[in-house]
Formats: sequence, structure tokens, C-alpha cells
Amino acid sequence: MKTKGLKKDKVNIVTLGCAKNLVDSEVMLTQLKGNGIDTTHEARNDDANIVIVNTCGFIDNAKQESVDTILRYAAAKEQGEIEKLYVTGCLSQRYRDDLEKEIPEVDAYFGTMELPLLLGRFNADYKQELLGERITTTERHYSYMKISEGCDRPCSFCAIPLMRGKHISRPIEDLVKEAKSLASNGTKELLLIAQDSTFYGLDIYRKRNLSELLRHLSDVDGIEWIRLHYAFPTGFPTDVLDVMAERSNICNYLDMPLQHGSTNMLKIMRRGITREKTEALIRMIREKVPGIALRTTLIVGHPGETEKDFQQLMEFVEQSRFERLGIFNYSHEENTHSFTMADNIPEHVKQERGNLVMEIQEKISLEINRERVGKTIKVLIDRLEGGNFIGRTEYDSPEVDNEVIIDASNNYLRVGDFAAIKINDATEFDLYGVPVSGV
Repeated sequence: MKTKGLKKDKVNIVTLGCAKNLVDSEVMLTQLKGNGIDTTHEARNDDANIVIVNTCGFIDNAKQESVDTILRYAAAKEQGEIEKLYVTGCLSQRYRDDLEKEIPEVDAYFGTMELPLLLGRFNADYKQELLGERITTTERHYSYMKISEGCDRPCSFCAIPLMRGKHISRPIEDLVKEAKSLASNGTKELLLIAQDSTFYGLDIYRKRNLSELLRHLSDVDGIEWIRLHYAFPTGFPTDVLDVMAERSNICNYLDMPLQHGSTNMLKIMRRGITREKTEALIRMIREKVPGIALRTTLIVGHPGETEKDFQQLMEFVEQSRFERLGIFNYSHEENTHSFTMADNIPEHVKQERGNLVMEIQEKISLEINRERVGKTIKVLIDRLEGGNFIGRTEYDSPEVDNEVIIDASNNYLRVGDFAAIKINDATEFDLYGVPVSGV
């Protein structure tokens, strides 16, 4: 059992969920340290006496992981291993009243926009001068950048607006300042994230202004890759593609969750687009940016999804030949429009449908990867692991996409550097290669 004695407080931040949550934790870490408070993120040792859990409330599995994590630290508090436990993030925002009743061991719960209140528990101020400054917790050479908060879209299945509120864009000058700060600390790749990146600017500039933001970020010295995530297909700002094509440091990569390939399901999901318009958008993107890697995510098992709808989804995946694809089983979320419909597709059917889609995608991915064999590609080296250097191409985002594997026993590379890698083998989701001269 720990005893406090005269020892100073030490805080450990535990982050669950997506990259947007990770950025929130990094801001929290920066503010606490800026106030002179000893703070770590995901500490492996257990010498912290205060724990802050930044939760996810996106879908059932994520919610369960968050609850289990809170309970684990609540038990640690009961056993005297920690003294204070605070909970913040999406789950806390959405279910605070229930959590306070069910897990009273937590000292305080905070919503997604209540960082100043959380800091108040440490007699700390929210320091405005730290805006644009951020201690990152990823590998030093890449950093996530949240360009906006919240979402105004009416998607039937999504609880994000309940947890994150309305769309709020961050001003271009603030983002450029942050990019310069990150670059000065070694960041070479910016990963732009938002609930809906293509809505950027409408609230503060009265127009979709993502293309102008990209130009300004592209001009920041030291930033060699800019990667765009979470575009929304309806009302997609095509001038973004012009900037992508003209700027060499903007990756030929676009993460655009499409959710389904059946017009009937897109209508039920309230996506504001048809399959035909989606396919036309995909064609235009590939025409304007030849060689672009399109990543999408899809949902199977949404209420109302018939066998015919699912067959259309599989046809859509087969025809579209996405370079990268992820799949989610539908999760029945309270207070969403879809929650008014019966969640009557059994879980095993959802899983079977997801597996069938991924079987198609694995075949497509293998064919695309094999086309890279014999070619030399610019690769960013992320880490050394198990006797191999692991890197990524401009067509791959960390953690979710393909990796390039290079034998470390015969080759020396530096983590965080770019290298020219000649690809000599390929599997469904990995490339293998050797370094050659030149990048």
C-alpha cells in the first residue's frame, strides 16, 4: 500500500480510443506540465499517485474497454495503490450521471470540453500561452493535428455529436503556429484529423477552407508529409484535390469513410449521398490525383440492411478497389436516430458479413501490393521491432494501414528518417524491401 508522506504528486494519463482522444491527452499533458505538475502518459511503472483516464464512448467494445479501465483503477484506489482517480473524455461526457452512480470511487468526472475544470483540481490554470504548444506522445517524427472539434452531420448511427458537440474549426493561424512548433521538435509528418475535415472553415470563414489550410501547412519548413483523414463525401471540396496534386509534401492519400455501397442504406444512414454520386466522386478523385491511395471504412449490420443491400456493398467494394479499407459491425447507440429502429440483425450475421467484405479486400490489397514489387518507394522509418525496421509509404497511416518491413540484420536505418526502399516481396497487408541509395 502506498502512503503519500511528503512526496509530490505524480499524474499518469491513460488514453483510450482514437487519435482525436490522444491529441486531447497531449494537450492535457502539456497544460499539467506547464503548471509544474509531474505528469506522464501511459506510464509503465506504477509510481503515479493520481490517474486520469481519458475514455472513449464510440461503440460497444470501446465503451466496455473504458469501463473496464475505470474499474481497474478504482480497485487500485480502494487498495491504496493510487490516491486520486479522475475520468474525462467521451464516455464521461455521455454517461456521467450513470458512471457517478455505478463507480463512485472516481473522485470526479469531466466532459470533453472541461479541461479547465479538470486543471482546477490541481490548482492549475489553463495557460493560453501554451496554445499551439503540445508535448506529443507518438514517435517524435509524426504528430496528429486536430483541425476542428465536433460535427454537424446528421448520420443516423453516430453518437459523436452527443459527445463532441457542434463543429468548431480552429483558425488557420493557430494551426500553422502549432505546425511550426511541432516541426521545430522533430515532426516530419502531420496527420490531420477531425470528425469531418472537409467541413473545415464553414463556421469561421463562411466557406469550406481546407484547401487554404493545406497550402499554409505545406509551407511550414520541416514538414515533409501532410496526411488527410476523415473526409466526408457529401459536399466534398474538390479544390482540396488541386492542392494535393500541386504540393509534393501533401501525401497522395485520403481517408474518406463512406459507410456503405447501397443507396438504400445510405439513405437510411442519412448520409446525404447515393451510390452513383459516391462512385462519381471516387472517379473524380482518382482522375485529379493519379495514384492516390483511398482509405475507407464501412458498416455492416445496420438496421434495415437486407441481403440485397449487403450484396450491393460487396459489389461496391469489388468494383471500387480501395487501397485501404476497414470494417465495423453496427453498434446500437442510445439517442441516435438508428436507435429508434430494431437492431434485429444477429451479431453472428454482422460478423459473417464483415468477414466476407474483408475477404474481398484482402484479395484487392494483395494485387495492389504485388504491383509494388520491383519498385523503389520513399519510406518513413517508424520503429525497430523484432530484428526489423518497420516503415510506411505515403499511402499508409500509422497503426491502421500497411507497413514496410526491412531486415535490420543487414541494413542500418535511423528511426524517423526517410529511406529509399526497393520492394522485393508483398503480402496482403505488408511490403518487404531493402534500402537503396537516394530517397
